Amino acid sequence: MTTEFRPPNLALSTIGLSLATFMQVLDTTIANVSLPTIAGNLGVSNNQSTWVITSFAVSMAIALPLTGFLSRRFGEVKLFTACTLLFALTSFLCGISQSMGMLIVFRALQGAVAGPMYPITQSLLIGIYPAAKRGMALALLAMVTVVAPIAGPILGGWITDNYSWPWIFFINVPIGIFASMVVANQLRGKVEKTERPKIDYVGLISLIIGVGALQIVLDKGNDEDWFNSTFIIVTSIVSAIGIAVFLIWELTDKDPIVDLKLFRHRNFTIGTLAMVLGYAAFFAIALLVPLWLQQNLGYTSTWAGYATAPLGVIPVLLTFFVGKYAMRMDLRLLAALSFLVMGGTCFMRSNFYLDVDFNHVAMVQLWQGLGVALFFMPTLTILLSDLQQHEIAAGSGLATFMRTLGGSFSASLTTLMWTRRAVTHHEQLAEHINPYNPVSQEAMQHLGRGDSQLGGSIINGMITQQGYQISFNEVFHVLGWVFIGLVAVIWLAKPPFTPKARPVAGGH
Repeated sequence: MTTEFRPPNLALSTIGLSLATFMQVLDTTIANVSLPTIAGNLGVSNNQSTWVITSFAVSMAIALPLTGFLSRRFGEVKLFTACTLLFALTSFLCGISQSMGMLIVFRALQGAVAGPMYPITQSLLIGIYPAAKRGMALALLAMVTVVAPIAGPILGGWITDNYSWPWIFFINVPIGIFASMVVANQLRGKVEKTERPKIDYVGLISLIIGVGALQIVLDKGNDEDWFNSTFIIVTSIVSAIGIAVFLIWELTDKDPIVDLKLFRHRNFTIGTLAMVLGYAAFFAIALLVPLWLQQNLGYTSTWAGYATAPLGVIPVLLTFFVGKYAMRMDLRLLAALSFLVMGGTCFMRSNFYLDVDFNHVAMVQLWQGLGVALFFMPTLTILLSDLQQHEIAAGSGLATFMRTLGGSFSASLTTLMWTRRAVTHHEQLAEHINPYNPVSQEAMQHLGRGDSQLGGSIINGMITQQGYQISFNEVFHVLGWVFIGLVAVIWLAKPPFTPKARPVAGGH
């Protein structure tokens, strides 16, 4: 039985798996702050450079739900090793790119091989740890998931400023080679039964078209002014048709490339819903706070990174305790506490103002870390709890795919809501500011030191800032209620949440 396999050195195996996952998750954010430098060096506009992010996200979103199919075909250990080595190779190719076209192609390939890495790591960790210690493995993976996106922009900015942008990709090469060699060596005795499932070409093609087009819409929607753009309208139609064909075909095909029937499991459905919505709200916070710090409060990208970094402190400190003791409690209680804490910090931010100091921002981030520490491991354990061993890779890939899409939707909707509401508030605040209002005239003269036009410009800037601030507060008020709503959702899951309580199919 594959579940009885134990590697020669469990700690070394865990380090290898965790390093690869850290590297892969880090790469989802590390290039973000380097885009202006990359655009300048390769002679393209900043708008064109965003395809470096989009191409990676599109390919990864397509590859994630294919994890189950690929693991059945090649085996989890071989798939992990191959993906990690290919990730190192494509990272090297990204670093030596001489044009934006080359970089986008290699980033797309990097995203494609990155897709299965996280879910396969999850499945392998569950497989090599005894049932009583699997909580520890998932807690460690959850910590990596939290810390890596925080570290990405800080590390990317530091490398770009002190060395050159290709090194944000080159650092993956030694890490990828080391991790793949360690895992291949430690898990070489793991017996895995592989299959040769027929390739579901209709499902695969409709997945690529539907999800690929959807990811492009979500990534480019704000830049293209959404449905005022012909490109967005056409891409949305293509996406809708592709996804409709994909869903109908996969639910009726005898051997689908993505097993949507996993949603027949109650805990998988409820856990995935909680994970997707919780992660989407968490992602909105992670996106909006640094943007607000830089745009409204005038922070540099480095100082914005420092202000948001305390988020990772408590998850790191609590990993051991959550992993060791969480399974002794009702995991729904821990997840509910997580949502209450994160909802509370959102309500705190809904009272922020333009003169809020660094310590206040950092302290709220620190407290949010408590919620994050209690979120990933319990929710992940719940959603995997009623899957058979041979379903874990497919279930993890599907849940991670849904979570990734949730993050993309969140990024687009949060940015749209923030900017649109800011415009509305600007209009409302500026209604009574005009040259014919004596109070306005006096304020313009005073601020412009006699120059009314300069004074008007200063007042307009102040109104814009206030508009964005009010909109920021509104967004966080909504996010707070999203988290409160998730408290009810998670209680729809049904114990038990431990693999010991159910039969496990071996040899698959």
